[in-house]
Amino acid sequence: MAGAATLVIIFDLVLPRRAGGLLPYLAFLMLAGPFVLSLYQFYDLGEAASLLRSTGDDGASILTGSLSVDRFALFFNFLVTGAAALVVLASTEYVRLMPRFRGEYFGLLLFSATGMMLLAAATELITIYVALELTSLPIAALAAFLMSRRSSEAGMKFLIIGAISSALMLYGMALVFGFTGSTELTEIAAAVGHAGGDVAFGNWALLVGIVLLVAGFGFKISAAPFQMWVPDVYEGAPTPVVAFLSVASKAAGFAVLFRVLFTGFFDVSLDWAVLMAALAAASMSIGNAVAMGQSNIRRLFGYSTIAHAGYLLVGVAASVKAADVIPDVPVFASIGLDSVLFYLVAYTAANLTAFFAIAAIGERVGSDRISDYAGLFHRSPVLAGTLALALIALVGVPPTGIFIAKLYVFTAAVDSGLAWLAIVGVVNSAVSAYYYMRIIRVMFLQQAPAAPGAPPSRNPAPWAALGVAAAVLVFLGVAPGFVMEAAGAAVSALGV
Repeated sequence: MAGAATLVIIFDLVLPRRAGGLLPYLAFLMLAGPFVLSLYQFYDLGEAASLLRSTGDDGASILTGSLSVDRFALFFNFLVTGAAALVVLASTEYVRLMPRFRGEYFGLLLFSATGMMLLAAATELITIYVALELTSLPIAALAAFLMSRRSSEAGMKFLIIGAISSALMLYGMALVFGFTGSTELTEIAAAVGHAGGDVAFGNWALLVGIVLLVAGFGFKISAAPFQMWVPDVYEGAPTPVVAFLSVASKAAGFAVLFRVLFTGFFDVSLDWAVLMAALAAASMSIGNAVAMGQSNIRRLFGYSTIAHAGYLLVGVAASVKAADVIPDVPVFASIGLDSVLFYLVAYTAANLTAFFAIAAIGERVGSDRISDYAGLFHRSPVLAGTLALALIALVGVPPTGIFIAKLYVFTAAVDSGLAWLAIVGVVNSAVSAYYYMRIIRVMFLQQAPAAPGAPPSRNPAPWAALGVAAAVLVFLGVAPGFVMEAAGAAVSALGV
């Protein structure tokens, strides 16, 4: 992926300016390399790594234990690569407005994807920090890419608040290192196990370090109460960048959270289930409550993604709790983490479909205000229908993928003794139907304005990205078994 990013920048330097329109298609083709290699490793080297790890060998680790090549990391490679490929196609109209910076745009996008792939594989704290910065800094530049007032403000806010979260994480990592004497997750787990998991052993330093790490990860996954940057960035950044940030960055954040929690800190004497359940309930409630009052569709989706972070954390809390209520059974015996990974895939398809449709509609009506979507079905039935499909999926209406994911997540919560959290999730899902359906009502039932709006774009690339994302969205609702099987293999590769 890093090689693809470098080649994109080089091609931008050597290609004549009149051939600059080929750059997004070159970037799209280059993504076949990481995807094919990950696919080969998932079905071949992934099994070998699982066998080695099951015998106690650390054969899946590379670079002196800082990265792990296992099916868990490769699962997120597919997710990040697929999302990046669709966003590259959807970005062709945006970079057309700024032809001088096409190479920089796609280079930054692919470098950020490189950081996300490293995050999923990182098993050492310093590597995690470097991967987080490689993920975040390109997105800060991309958020300000339009160079308008709102876009510059979005990039600045993401950069400043991201720097604060990085500082918190570094302080937490320093405390963890001081307590355990190592930055590798397996050695941290051994040190915690030797201490019996008692935080008092480290004079509370380990507990403070863990809290700071959780705060930093909360920023990356846009969970409450660390969500203050989300609505402004979603409103001001270019729509394809927001689409990539909302799905790929969130997936990478959850990947590193799983890796750190279940590999390094699971034995700490801390009620992880209560902590994750509290974050889940707060994220769902705050996100859905504030989204109901939004008039800008991109800000609405900003608060929506906070709510979906809460739904995902329900599965995390259920998996942690299962270890306590089901003795002598591994934590991964529940479907909690499997369902979280499936949820991430279904959410990626739904959110990319929605944002690609919003980008096309924004070009047509020249606005992101929900009221300006009035009568859109009569002016552009394909866009209105596709956006409505994504909105119905985000509510969790059957037979969509997110409905199946929510069913698994809430079932896992009930089975693990967190029935109250499942009830909170169901109530919030019902609340979210209000603001999602409000958009559909405006598009289909309100009268269209007299002005016809701009004609639809003739560029086939954004339409292809929209079509593929919508097709995957429908496929996950009809045939979820393939992705659930891959998610199960990915979770089992953590080997805890």
